[in-house]
Amino acid sequence: MPTPLSKNTTTQQRYRAVDHSGEGLPTSVGISLKPQHYQQILETRPPVGWFEIHPENYMGAGGLPHYFLSAIREHYPISMHGVGLSLGSADGINQAHLAALAKVVKRHTPAQVSEHLAWSRAGDTFLNDLLPLPYTEEFLTLVARNIDQTQEALGQRILLENPSLYLNFDNHTLAETQFLGELVKKTGCGLLLDINNVYVSTHNQHRDPKTYIDHYPLAAIGEIHLAGHAHNRIGKETVLIDDHGSAISDPVWDLFAYTLEKMSGPAPVLIEWDTDIPTLEVLLAEAEKAKHLINDMQTAPTL
Repeated sequence: MPTPLSKNTTTQQRYRAVDHSGEGLPTSVGISLKPQHYQQILETRPPVGWFEIHPENYMGAGGLPHYFLSAIREHYPISMHGVGLSLGSADGINQAHLAALAKVVKRHTPAQVSEHLAWSRAGDTFLNDLLPLPYTEEFLTLVARNIDQTQEALGQRILLENPSLYLNFDNHTLAETQFLGELVKKTGCGLLLDINNVYVSTHNQHRDPKTYIDHYPLAAIGEIHLAGHAHNRIGKETVLIDDHGSAISDPVWDLFAYTLEKMSGPAPVLIEWDTDIPTLEVLLAEAEKAKHLINDMQTAPTL
Protein backbone atom coordinates (compact mmCIF):
# COMPACT_ATOMS: atom_id res chain seq x y z
CA MET A 1 0.00 0.00 0.00
CA PRO A 2 1.46 3.41 -0.96
CA THR A 3 2.05 6.07 1.65
CA PRO A 4 -1.08 8.23 2.14
CA LEU A 5 -0.84 11.63 0.50
CA SER A 6 -1.00 14.84 2.44
CA LYS A 7 -4.03 17.06 1.92
CA ASN A 8 -1.56 19.79 1.01
CA THR A 9 -0.02 17.72 -1.79
CA THR A 10 -0.30 19.55 -5.10
CA THR A 11 -1.90 17.89 -8.11
CA GLN A 12 1.43 17.42 -9.88
CA GLN A 13 3.06 15.99 -6.74
CA ARG A 14 0.12 13.66 -6.39
CA TYR A 15 0.68 12.47 -9.98
CA ARG A 16 4.25 11.51 -9.15
CA ALA A 17 3.43 10.10 -5.73
CA VAL A 18 0.90 7.56 -6.94
CA ASP A 19 2.09 6.78 -10.47
CA HIS A 20 4.13 3.59 -10.14
CA SER A 21 2.89 2.01 -13.38
CA GLY A 22 6.27 1.80 -15.10
CA GLU A 23 6.92 2.76 -18.69
CA GLY A 24 3.30 3.40 -19.59
CA LEU A 25 1.26 2.27 -22.54
CA PRO A 26 2.82 2.68 -26.01
CA THR A 27 1.22 5.23 -28.32
CA SER A 28 0.18 2.50 -30.75
CA VAL A 29 -3.05 0.61 -31.51
CA GLY A 30 -4.21 -2.18 -29.20
CA ILE A 31 -7.17 -4.56 -29.17
CA SER A 32 -9.40 -6.15 -26.54
CA LEU A 33 -8.00 -9.42 -25.19
CA LYS A 34 -10.60 -12.20 -25.27
CA PRO A 35 -10.34 -15.85 -24.13
CA GLN A 36 -11.34 -17.02 -27.62
CA HIS A 37 -8.00 -15.68 -28.89
CA TYR A 38 -5.57 -16.62 -26.09
CA GLN A 39 -3.99 -19.61 -27.82
CA GLN A 40 -3.83 -17.99 -31.26
CA ILE A 41 -2.10 -14.92 -29.84
CA LEU A 42 0.58 -17.01 -28.15
CA GLU A 43 1.11 -19.11 -31.27
CA THR A 44 1.18 -16.30 -33.85
CA ARG A 45 2.32 -13.19 -31.91
CA PRO A 46 0.18 -10.79 -33.98
CA PRO A 47 1.56 -7.31 -34.78
CA VAL A 48 -0.53 -5.39 -32.25
CA GLY A 49 0.77 -2.77 -29.86
CA TRP A 50 -0.94 -3.91 -26.66
CA PHE A 51 -3.98 -5.63 -25.18
CA GLU A 52 -6.68 -4.40 -22.85
CA ILE A 53 -8.63 -6.50 -20.34
CA HIS A 54 -11.46 -6.06 -17.85
CA PRO A 55 -9.77 -6.82 -14.50
CA GLU A 56 -13.06 -8.16 -13.09
CA ASN A 57 -12.53 -11.22 -15.30
CA TYR A 58 -9.27 -11.96 -13.47
CA MET A 59 -10.30 -11.57 -9.83
CA GLY A 60 -10.33 -15.31 -9.19
CA ALA A 61 -7.44 -16.84 -7.26
CA GLY A 62 -6.01 -18.76 -10.21
CA GLY A 63 -6.85 -20.87 -13.22
CA LEU A 64 -6.50 -20.51 -16.97
CA PRO A 65 -7.33 -16.76 -17.16
CA HIS A 66 -4.27 -15.91 -15.04
CA TYR A 67 -2.12 -18.47 -16.83
CA PHE A 68 -2.84 -17.05 -20.28
CA LEU A 69 -2.72 -13.41 -19.19
CA SER A 70 0.69 -13.95 -17.60
CA ALA A 71 1.96 -15.64 -20.76
CA ILE A 72 0.65 -12.88 -23.03
CA ARG A 73 1.93 -10.22 -20.64
CA GLU A 74 5.47 -11.47 -21.29
CA HIS A 75 5.20 -10.28 -24.90
CA TYR A 76 2.75 -7.35 -24.86
CA PRO A 77 1.89 -4.41 -22.58
CA ILE A 78 -1.45 -4.73 -20.82
CA SER A 79 -4.03 -2.07 -19.98
CA MET A 80 -6.79 -2.75 -17.42
CA HIS A 81 -10.19 -1.22 -18.04
CA GLY A 82 -12.44 -1.62 -15.00
CA VAL A 83 -16.22 -1.81 -15.09
CA GLY A 84 -17.14 -2.36 -11.45
CA LEU A 85 -15.63 0.34 -9.20
CA SER A 86 -18.75 2.54 -9.41
CA LEU A 87 -16.81 5.78 -9.00
CA GLY A 88 -20.06 7.75 -8.99
CA SER A 89 -21.57 5.93 -5.98
CA ALA A 90 -22.59 8.22 -3.14
CA ASP A 91 -21.80 5.34 -0.75
CA GLY A 92 -18.15 5.49 -1.75
CA ILE A 93 -15.92 2.75 -3.14
CA ASN A 94 -16.69 -0.84 -2.26
CA GLN A 95 -13.57 -1.80 -0.32
CA ALA A 96 -13.72 -5.49 -1.21
CA HIS A 97 -13.84 -4.69 -4.92
CA LEU A 98 -11.05 -2.14 -4.62
CA ALA A 99 -8.88 -4.66 -2.76
CA ALA A 100 -9.55 -7.29 -5.43
CA LEU A 101 -8.65 -4.80 -8.16
CA ALA A 102 -5.45 -3.80 -6.36
CA LYS A 103 -4.50 -7.49 -6.14
CA VAL A 104 -4.94 -7.99 -9.90
CA VAL A 105 -2.96 -4.82 -10.62
CA LYS A 106 -0.11 -5.96 -8.38
CA ARG A 107 -0.11 -9.44 -9.93
CA HIS A 108 -0.07 -8.42 -13.60
CA THR A 109 1.48 -4.89 -13.46
CA PRO A 110 -0.55 -3.16 -16.19
CA ALA A 111 0.90 -0.18 -17.96
CA GLN A 112 -2.37 1.64 -17.42
CA VAL A 113 -5.62 1.38 -15.43
CA SER A 114 -8.90 3.05 -16.36
CA GLU A 115 -12.49 3.21 -15.17
CA HIS A 116 -15.82 4.80 -16.10
CA LEU A 117 -17.47 8.03 -15.04
CA ALA A 118 -20.57 6.17 -13.88
CA TRP A 119 -22.19 4.38 -10.95
CA SER A 120 -23.54 0.86 -10.60
CA ARG A 121 -23.92 0.28 -6.88
CA ALA A 122 -26.23 1.60 -4.16
CA GLY A 123 -25.85 0.02 -0.74
CA ASP A 124 -25.70 -3.74 -1.19
CA THR A 125 -27.36 -3.61 -4.61
CA PHE A 126 -25.19 -3.93 -7.69
CA LEU A 127 -26.68 -3.08 -11.08
CA ASN A 128 -24.97 -4.63 -14.08
CA ASP A 129 -24.81 -1.37 -15.98
CA LEU A 130 -22.85 1.87 -16.15
CA LEU A 131 -25.36 4.51 -15.07
CA PRO A 132 -24.99 8.28 -15.51
CA LEU A 133 -24.76 10.87 -12.77
CA PRO A 134 -25.60 14.58 -12.58
CA TYR A 135 -22.74 16.97 -13.26
CA THR A 136 -22.97 19.15 -10.17
CA GLU A 137 -20.47 20.48 -7.63
CA GLU A 138 -21.72 17.94 -5.09
CA PHE A 139 -21.03 15.01 -7.41
CA LEU A 140 -17.74 16.56 -8.51
CA THR A 141 -16.54 16.41 -4.90
CA LEU A 142 -17.91 12.89 -4.47
CA VAL A 143 -16.29 11.45 -7.62
CA ALA A 144 -12.99 13.23 -6.88
CA ARG A 145 -12.93 11.63 -3.44
CA ASN A 146 -13.52 8.18 -4.92
CA ILE A 147 -10.81 8.69 -7.55
CA ASP A 148 -8.31 9.82 -4.91
CA GLN A 149 -9.02 6.72 -2.84
CA THR A 150 -8.66 4.46 -5.87
CA GLN A 151 -5.36 5.97 -7.01
CA GLU A 152 -3.83 5.69 -3.56
CA ALA A 153 -4.97 2.07 -3.19
CA LEU A 154 -3.59 1.09 -6.61
CA GLY A 155 -0.40 3.09 -6.33
CA GLN A 156 -0.88 4.74 -9.72
CA ARG A 157 -2.89 7.25 -11.65
CA ILE A 158 -6.08 6.06 -13.32
CA LEU A 159 -7.85 7.26 -16.46
CA LEU A 160 -11.53 8.18 -16.46
CA GLU A 161 -13.80 7.39 -19.42
CA ASN A 162 -16.68 9.56 -20.63
CA PRO A 163 -20.01 7.67 -20.54
CA SER A 164 -22.51 6.78 -23.25
CA LEU A 165 -25.81 8.53 -22.48
CA TYR A 166 -29.43 7.80 -23.36
CA LEU A 167 -31.19 10.24 -21.01
CA ASN A 168 -30.18 13.59 -19.57
CA PHE A 169 -30.49 15.13 -16.11
CA ASP A 170 -32.21 18.50 -15.82
CA ASN A 171 -30.05 19.65 -12.89
CA HIS A 172 -26.60 19.70 -14.52
CA THR A 173 -24.60 22.76 -13.47
CA LEU A 174 -21.51 21.76 -15.45
CA ALA A 175 -21.08 20.44 -18.97
CA GLU A 176 -19.63 16.92 -19.14
CA THR A 177 -16.38 18.23 -20.60
CA GLN A 178 -16.11 20.76 -17.74
CA PHE A 179 -16.83 18.06 -15.17
CA LEU A 180 -14.07 15.85 -16.58
CA GLY A 181 -11.62 18.75 -16.72
CA GLU A 182 -12.29 19.63 -13.07
CA LEU A 183 -11.70 16.03 -12.02
CA VAL A 184 -8.32 16.11 -13.75
CA LYS A 185 -7.40 19.28 -11.84
CA LYS A 186 -8.62 17.97 -8.48
CA THR A 187 -7.18 14.45 -8.59
CA GLY A 188 -4.38 14.36 -11.16
CA CYS A 189 -6.20 11.56 -13.00
CA GLY A 190 -5.99 11.23 -16.76
CA LEU A 191 -8.80 10.78 -19.27
CA LEU A 192 -9.84 7.98 -21.57
CA LEU A 193 -11.68 9.49 -24.52
CA ASP A 194 -14.19 7.02 -25.94
CA ILE A 195 -14.99 8.36 -29.41
CA ASN A 196 -17.90 5.97 -29.88
CA ASN A 197 -19.43 7.12 -26.58
CA VAL A 198 -19.20 10.73 -27.75
CA TYR A 199 -20.96 9.89 -31.00
CA VAL A 200 -23.64 7.78 -29.29
CA SER A 201 -24.35 10.37 -26.59
CA THR A 202 -24.45 13.39 -28.84
CA HIS A 203 -26.67 11.59 -31.36
CA ASN A 204 -29.12 10.53 -28.64
CA GLN A 205 -29.18 14.05 -27.16
CA HIS A 206 -29.31 15.83 -30.54
CA ARG A 207 -25.98 17.58 -30.03
CA ASP A 208 -22.95 18.13 -32.25
CA PRO A 209 -20.13 15.62 -31.58
CA LYS A 210 -17.46 17.94 -32.95
CA THR A 211 -18.50 20.66 -30.51
CA TYR A 212 -18.04 18.14 -27.69
CA ILE A 213 -14.50 17.41 -28.91
CA ASP A 214 -13.80 21.14 -29.24
CA HIS A 215 -14.49 21.55 -25.49
CA TYR A 216 -12.89 18.30 -24.30
CA PRO A 217 -9.67 18.57 -22.21
CA LEU A 218 -7.56 16.90 -24.89
CA ALA A 219 -4.26 17.46 -23.09
CA ALA A 220 -5.35 14.99 -20.38
CA ILE A 221 -5.97 12.08 -22.79
CA GLY A 222 -4.07 8.92 -21.89
CA GLU A 223 -6.01 6.55 -24.12
CA ILE A 224 -8.64 6.57 -26.87
CA HIS A 225 -11.32 3.94 -27.47
CA LEU A 226 -12.99 3.10 -30.78
CA ALA A 227 -15.97 0.72 -30.89
CA GLY A 228 -19.15 -0.20 -32.70
CA HIS A 229 -22.72 0.57 -31.72
CA ALA A 230 -26.21 -0.71 -32.46
CA HIS A 231 -29.33 1.08 -33.73
CA ASN A 232 -32.62 0.76 -31.87
CA ARG A 233 -35.83 2.28 -33.23
CA ILE A 234 -38.13 3.77 -30.57
CA GLY A 235 -41.15 5.40 -32.15
CA LYS A 236 -39.82 7.91 -34.63
CA GLU A 237 -36.43 8.12 -32.91
CA THR A 238 -33.33 6.07 -33.67
CA VAL A 239 -31.46 5.50 -30.42
CA LEU A 240 -27.82 4.40 -30.62
CA ILE A 241 -26.72 1.72 -28.14
CA ASP A 242 -23.09 1.40 -27.07
CA ASP A 243 -22.88 -2.41 -27.37
CA HIS A 244 -19.29 -2.94 -28.63
CA GLY A 245 -20.55 -5.70 -30.88
CA SER A 246 -19.78 -4.62 -34.43
CA ALA A 247 -17.28 -2.90 -36.67
CA ILE A 248 -16.58 0.80 -36.12
CA SER A 249 -18.99 2.96 -38.11
CA ASP A 250 -17.91 5.59 -40.63
CA PRO A 251 -19.17 8.53 -38.49
CA VAL A 252 -17.03 7.31 -35.57
CA TRP A 253 -13.98 7.00 -37.83
CA ASP A 254 -14.66 10.56 -39.04
CA LEU A 255 -14.94 11.84 -35.47
CA PHE A 256 -11.69 10.05 -34.60
CA ALA A 257 -9.97 11.83 -37.49
CA TYR A 258 -11.37 15.16 -36.32
CA THR A 259 -10.05 14.47 -32.80
CA LEU A 260 -6.58 13.61 -34.11
CA GLU A 261 -6.49 16.97 -35.89
CA LYS A 262 -7.18 18.71 -32.59
CA MET A 263 -4.66 16.80 -30.50
CA SER A 264 -1.11 18.01 -30.03
CA GLY A 265 0.42 14.52 -29.87
CA PRO A 266 -0.30 10.78 -30.16
CA ALA A 267 -2.12 8.58 -27.63
CA PRO A 268 -2.69 4.83 -27.28
CA VAL A 269 -5.76 3.76 -29.27
CA LEU A 270 -7.90 0.69 -28.54
CA ILE A 271 -10.24 -1.28 -30.78
CA GLU A 272 -12.87 -2.23 -28.20
CA TRP A 273 -15.09 -5.25 -28.98
CA ASP A 274 -16.92 -6.97 -26.09
CA THR A 275 -20.01 -8.70 -27.52
CA ASP A 276 -20.53 -10.98 -30.52
CA ILE A 277 -16.76 -11.51 -30.50
CA PRO A 278 -15.30 -11.87 -34.02
CA THR A 279 -12.17 -13.67 -35.14
CA LEU A 280 -8.80 -12.27 -34.17
CA GLU A 281 -8.26 -11.38 -37.83
CA VAL A 282 -11.27 -9.05 -37.77
CA LEU A 283 -9.94 -7.22 -34.73
CA LEU A 284 -6.52 -6.90 -36.29
CA ALA A 285 -8.07 -5.51 -39.49
CA GLU A 286 -9.83 -2.80 -37.47
CA ALA A 287 -6.54 -2.02 -35.76
CA GLU A 288 -4.89 -1.64 -39.17
CA LYS A 289 -7.57 0.87 -40.20
CA ALA A 290 -6.78 2.91 -37.12
CA LYS A 291 -3.04 2.72 -37.82
CA HIS A 292 -3.49 3.89 -41.42
CA LEU A 293 -5.71 6.78 -40.35
CA ILE A 294 -3.22 7.87 -37.69
CA ASN A 295 -0.34 7.67 -40.16
CA ASP A 296 -2.31 9.61 -42.79
CA MET A 297 -3.06 12.35 -40.29
CA GLN A 298 0.57 12.56 -39.16
CA THR A 299 1.91 12.79 -42.72
CA ALA A 300 -0.74 15.17 -44.06
CA PRO A 301 0.78 18.51 -45.19
CA THR A 302 0.12 21.50 -42.97
CA LEU A 303 -1.72 24.27 -44.78
